[in-house]
Amino acid sequence: MDFIDFLVRWAHVLFGITWIGMLYYFNFVQGGYFKSASPEALADAKAKLAPSALWWFRWGAMFTFVTGVYLLYYVGKINAFNDYIAIGALMGTLMFLNVWIIIWPNQKIALGMVEGDAPAAGAKALLASRTNVLFSAPMLFGMLAGPHFVGQGYGTGAGGTDLWIAIAIIALLQINGMIGKQGPLTTVKGVIHASLGLTAVLVAVLYFL
Repeated sequence: MDFIDFLVRWAHVLFGITWIGMLYYFNFVQGGYFKSASPEALADAKAKLAPSALWWFRWGAMFTFVTGVYLLYYVGKINAFNDYIAIGALMGTLMFLNVWIIIWPNQKIALGMVEGDAPAAGAKALLASRTNVLFSAPMLFGMLAGPHFVGQGYGTGAGGTDLWIAIAIIALLQINGMIGKQGPLTTVKGVIHASLGLTAVLVAVLYFL
């Protein structure tokens, strides 16, 4: 059983690298290229490159989530659940849902794969994608800090006031990612700074409160 647990953990990291790597590619590389590409190159990329990249993106997310669910069960089984794991798992789950419920359906419209309002769909997909980038750094911190970072939120179970404050912050940002505005997430520099800032805020909440 220990070998199976390790194998799932290895797979979780491998699928996660695929997923988050594609997320960063879309936000840090492809988005800028689409703005500067010639009409012919843009059409070719939308027809061939983007659908292929989205396949790796969404299935990387799916298998990261599936293996993550198993690891949560394993963590609960050995009584190692704590606040850092809780926020990491929460943001990872929201990021997975954003991929399958918001980003992928709207990207199909934006790329012309199905009919619909392409500009509106593209804006929705971009906001959700930017929100996933925003969550990515604190999500990873939470998942790594869970078993390795000795702080007030470590090894004490989950459910205190600090955790509920962190959850409220995450929930508000997720709501904004669904129906709000990009704000500082509009630029690559802005979303990177916002992600690192959110990490600092959430860690401060869990560590000091």
